[in-house]
Amino acid sequence: MKILFISLGCDKNLVDTEKMIGLLSERGYEFTDDETQAQAVIVNTCCFIGDAKEESINTLLEMAELKKNGQLKAIIASGCLAQRYKEEIQKEIPEVDALIGTMSVSAIADTLDSVVKGKPRNTFYELSTKPYSGGKRILTTGGHFAYLKIAEGCDKNCTYCIIPKVRGGYRSIPMEELIEEAKKLAEEGVKELILVAQETTLYGKDLYGRKSLPELLKKLCEIPGLYWIRILYCYPEEITDELIETIKNEKKICNYLDIPIQHASDDVLRRMGRWTNEEHLRTVIGKLRESIPDIALRTTLISGFPGETQEDFEELYRFVNEMEFDRLGVFTYSAEEDTVAADMPDQIPEEVKATRRDELMQLQQAIAFEKNEDMPGKIMTVMVEGKVADEDVYVTRTYRDAPGVDGYLFLKTTARLVSGDFVKVIVTDVNEYDLIGEIYNE
Repeated sequence: MKILFISLGCDKNLVDTEKMIGLLSERGYEFTDDETQAQAVIVNTCCFIGDAKEESINTLLEMAELKKNGQLKAIIASGCLAQRYKEEIQKEIPEVDALIGTMSVSAIADTLDSVVKGKPRNTFYELSTKPYSGGKRILTTGGHFAYLKIAEGCDKNCTYCIIPKVRGGYRSIPMEELIEEAKKLAEEGVKELILVAQETTLYGKDLYGRKSLPELLKKLCEIPGLYWIRILYCYPEEITDELIETIKNEKKICNYLDIPIQHASDDVLRRMGRWTNEEHLRTVIGKLRESIPDIALRTTLISGFPGETQEDFEELYRFVNEMEFDRLGVFTYSAEEDTVAADMPDQIPEEVKATRRDELMQLQQAIAFEKNEDMPGKIMTVMVEGKVADEDVYVTRTYRDAPGVDGYLFLKTTARLVSGDFVKVIVTDVNEYDLIGEIYNE
């Protein structure tokens, strides 16, 4: 039986998908990315915000139509939407044969076997279940970079977020298991390891009684074959001096940090349930830039949170203008069921949310373009991602660019390169968010 996997949502979900593919491959299942060739489909769903929920539902409906037409024999829904809306999916999309919850990754093979035998069953482990790690994993990222999920769930309970209810409380994966997984990935050719969790900065506190991300990073840096180690999703209130020093001193760690701050107005941050304020944000960002002058900082913001006044928005706008983040994304607030914020008074009209988002993105565009104007003449090491068809141009990334969310450097060369190669380049020009360069010959 050939299986089509559709992985939606975040990179943490992608790790679960890759582990499920590994488990199914050990049972002899084959895989295809062509829906016309598949006999079964597994949709790893997301429901973090409204748009993600809609995408997941629409994908299941599309697969249901293929099953009605006889193209598919089986559909399984996994992930956050399946966890949160299992009764609704069973009722509204009866073509879905089985559902597995967010903590039931290890049950995918047994679940699919039962569907194939005509005895479908749903599998939902408790949200407190230890995160599944180890086992075979088949990468879908091309093989030269991979995500390493270091923890599951979250304890922050931000008022807008549903994650604790669909993924449980914060549980770190034991360090020895992560090191073993990272070694296997490096042996398979992975050169860039990207650490992810709902929050990476709290890693180890539940297992070891202390924040242990710096220790984990140092051990990962000892693994032969890894060239870059990148850290995503660092909550600003948990960034310690020890972590900053580790990033500064360890050569393999990219001078890049993703810090999702969501807002800068103290009033809005308080209603969001965030554990920080504007003064602290300025302090942390200042420390990072003082200690690591070439660090690239990425953040995400929410526009139109309930009760956000024009003054709150202007405060956020000023903050973004002054902080000059290297990378920035803005989401309009999405009211999610069963969250505190969804029932808050003073909900903001959609058009106001969108207008504020657009204003922030226009500001960030100007900041990004201005920063890029300083790049020509700089010498950088880049990772090759692929080649532009029929052109002597390669798509590459600098340490300042995480895959899928940031920009690229387009390298003009007649040299023969392959994905995962590292090349020293000189930046020759800029094109809005992207850079253009040539191989640097010393």
